[in-house]
Amino acid sequence: MADMRAFRDAVTSWATGGPDRPVRELAGRLGARTAVLVEGLSDLAAVEALADRRGRDLAAEGVCVMPMGGAMSVARYAGLLGPPGLGLRLTGLCDEGERGFYERGLTRAQAPLQDVYACAADLEDELIRALGTAEVEEIIRAEGDFRAWQTFQRQPAQLGRPRHQQVRRFLGTKKGRKIRYGRLLVEALAPDRTPPPLDCLFASL
Repeated sequence: MADMRAFRDAVTSWATGGPDRPVRELAGRLGARTAVLVEGLSDLAAVEALADRRGRDLAAEGVCVMPMGGAMSVARYAGLLGPPGLGLRLTGLCDEGERGFYERGLTRAQAPLQDVYACAADLEDELIRALGTAEVEEIIRAEGDFRAWQTFQRQPAQLGRPRHQQVRRFLGTKKGRKIRYGRLLVEALAPDRTPPPLDCLFASL
């Protein structure tokens, strides 16, 4: 796991103009074969949580889940990690609205487009739908965030909005909250309620 974190850090440095040698050395040491391109850290947390649930050691399988800091970076990361760069197989998880960035980036990197799995709005939306808002609220309560949630609901901008939309917005109102709940919501899923984009991604790995 430490080597995989080091690999991700080295790739991020490479993507911003750093050297490629540490990336290539770590890729060889890890036996890296696949890179899963995700938009951010909350997606990484959810994918890692599902891997734990399913008894998958992605690092041991040579799979790196790579948060890019936003979908607009996909062309850069695809070029570095895919056939033009390290030669890894590329796959990805994204929001439906960002699919175009992924398709253009993977086309430029000569990677198959069918390996991109899109969430209807975003991954949090998929997880909330899979669990139901009542169960998500129970998780919020168990985490000690229920008073903050109630205060949020009383804000003028939230009055009259569907509960599902309120919950989704609440998860993004505090730094680090989406990351924490990305893992918690996945951990609460029944085995047969995994959102299709996540399920399909894991079936492809």
